Amino acid sequence: MEQTESGAAPPALGIGMVGYAFMGAAHSQGWRTAGRVFDLPLRPVLAAVAGRDATAVRAAARRHGWAAAETDWRALIARDDVQLVDVCTPGDSHAEIAVAALEAGKHVLCEKPLANSVAEAETMVAAAEAAAARGQIAMVGFNYRRVPALSYARQLIADGRLGTLRHVRVTYLQDWLVDPAFPLTWRLEREHAGSGALGDLGAHAVDLAQFLAGEPLVGVSALTETFVRKRPLLAGVAAGGLAGGAGSEAYGQVTVDDAALFTGRLASGALASFEATRMASGRKNALRLELNGEHGSLAFDLERLNELSFHDHTEPAVSAGFRRILVTEPDHPYLEGWWPPGHALGYEHTFAHQARDLVHAVASGIAPAPSFADGLQVQRVLAAVEESAGNNAVYTPVGIPVHPSAGGSAGPPAVTPADTSVPS
Repeated sequence: MEQTESGAAPPALGIGMVGYAFMGAAHSQGWRTAGRVFDLPLRPVLAAVAGRDATAVRAAARRHGWAAAETDWRALIARDDVQLVDVCTPGDSHAEIAVAALEAGKHVLCEKPLANSVAEAETMVAAAEAAAARGQIAMVGFNYRRVPALSYARQLIADGRLGTLRHVRVTYLQDWLVDPAFPLTWRLEREHAGSGALGDLGAHAVDLAQFLAGEPLVGVSALTETFVRKRPLLAGVAAGGLAGGAGSEAYGQVTVDDAALFTGRLASGALASFEATRMASGRKNALRLELNGEHGSLAFDLERLNELSFHDHTEPAVSAGFRRILVTEPDHPYLEGWWPPGHALGYEHTFAHQARDLVHAVASGIAPAPSFADGLQVQRVLAAVEESAGNNAVYTPVGIPVHPSAGGSAGPPAVTPADTSVPS
């Protein structure tokens, strides 16, 4: 642990995490690492993790370095050694846990998407606003904002290097559901996940588009599709196979989308297009985006996350073109704490950066980004996409869009007050 100039360790910030699967493991990595890489004003302490299965949660606590395990998230919130609650559960429990934690006087980090519905997200924003008046912090975990290349892209756009923005394109493609024998997990059930590829991947795409552009989506036109409508139940798979065909009791109904395709318009009039699917054979985690403006363009591919492509259209045509920026220099966002230039970072580092920014926000009392209001804005876009898709792709306005806050892009404290003004 890095120490302050006086040699004394910073005050402790007790972290309690609810949920311990994929996202729980990623968040644990971030909390363990942040204070060992960055000079933080508070020292994250992994106080307790909560989960319903006593054996599994104790094993997760040992594996990921948590001091204690709880089987009831309410007991975790009530602990005196927990000052910040990190919510890593399926979306159907986000609102209940986050609101209870805020009302108990805790700071909150909640995984994306913020909730399963606009109504739930609005409740969470109201609780966060009330908590902010008491000095509490609430942030939603869109970790891809913390990829150094994307934080640097935001800097370039904010500095006017692209000029007036005209186009935004984002695709997020995975292939883990291509096999129709893949079992029916909670991510394929609307009551738990809210939506499918739209909420799982599309939420990231929408947040990044608004974050990079610095403005909200105000309307969308969308199509969604579910390609595999029945899948094996997990109980049947665990029992050693399927007893019958697709109509047997060993199968369950998929109630979310497999893919979402939509166009949109930003507040400035710039056009945007999005595709999110978990059925793109050969694509593992292919989040790709491009922004085109009057003075230049930027492009990014998450599967090459240390690189940013930049075209300066103000240069003479004879020498102009896209150039590769290797985002590993000490002056790039977040890189001051890591390795010498050219030594690449990975997916897990975004969670350390997220923890870093949140700790600075807690210590300074300045609202972090993305805020719960930003999460609500994404939820409103997702709701408009589903409404449009259910109405033959008719153009659908996004309800009460707000400007996304753009903090967390570079340099301590890396947070700014959330801007929730409605665009004219």
